[in-house]
Amino acid sequence: MGAGHDTVAAELVRRARERGGDALVVDVLALLPYGLGGALRRFYRGSVRHVPWLYAAIHHLFLRPGAGRRPGGTPLARLAGGRLRELAERSGADVVVPVFHLGAQLTGHLRARGLLPVPSVVLVIDFAVHRQWLHPGNDHCLCLTEDAAREARESTGGPAGTCGPVVAPEFFAEAPGAAGWRALFDRLGPGRPPVVGSAGAWGVGSHLDGTVRFLADHGFLPVVLCGGNQRLRRTLSGIPGVVVLGWVTDMPGLLYAAGALIDNAAGQTAVQALAAGLPVVGYRPIPGHGADGVRRMAALGVSEVAGDDTALLGAVRRLTAPGPARRERIAAGRALFTDDALVRVTDLAAAVRARG
Repeated sequence: MGAGHDTVAAELVRRARERGGDALVVDVLALLPYGLGGALRRFYRGSVRHVPWLYAAIHHLFLRPGAGRRPGGTPLARLAGGRLRELAERSGADVVVPVFHLGAQLTGHLRARGLLPVPSVVLVIDFAVHRQWLHPGNDHCLCLTEDAAREARESTGGPAGTCGPVVAPEFFAEAPGAAGWRALFDRLGPGRPPVVGSAGAWGVGSHLDGTVRFLADHGFLPVVLCGGNQRLRRTLSGIPGVVVLGWVTDMPGLLYAAGALIDNAAGQTAVQALAAGLPVVGYRPIPGHGADGVRRMAALGVSEVAGDDTALLGAVRRLTAPGPARRERIAAGRALFTDDALVRVTDLAAAVRARG
């Protein structure tokens, strides 16, 4: 769903090949029969874009943490079981690494029944760990924070640890493309600090037009990432003093040229910003896991969350200006990046195989 899971998977593949190994990326939705995966993706995208209250209700029913029996994703995920087992056997895989919660349900189901012969190590890429990430059949969970790992251990009764976010190395040093972005921003909004607003790969957001007008009216240069949503891009392009972008291939350069990120999902763009030393402000998050993740990031001290336009303006002014507030947020964000996820995965899988 979206591009964050794909981005994490691609970086794991790059690291594996850099170390002389290999990896195969598999879309668990594509493994589902009867076109169910495509239908599920379209339903999710449509509900988040157009009827967010519906997705909030689904999240409350299926995903929210806590005690009590509720419907789960295992019955759907198990429909892909035969195809995943065949792929694992044919590829000679040493480990299966779900980076999407439906994949975690699938591998947990198969491992619990002895149907998947290789270890499964779940890489939980969300700050807020909802219940569909957690299946007691998986051999291990790796989470972004120790608090999340503790929740995983308490929920599954199994082992869980931390590895920090998975981000490509280009985000950890000044990107070559940053100079070009700065020149563009200086030309389009001289003297206006550029602030990036992310709507994710699908271009999802609430009242984005009002937010960018407000920021532009108060001396900032809003730079809006619309992803693949061409309708949103056309709508926002008519607002004076706003830079509206579609799909951006040079994210490291863009983030190094900006003053802050306004985020609504606590997803991969947010952790890329933290790696790049760009302060993050959560605002008008998408429902369900987005809202939970934005709140969790703020509670960890790696970002701020704004409840209204006034609070947003105050946060952006404070975090784009040189000073202790900006330095503290940057340091807290970069402190998340600890162990190499691929090293942790391969070590854990080797230990599982050694135990037989």
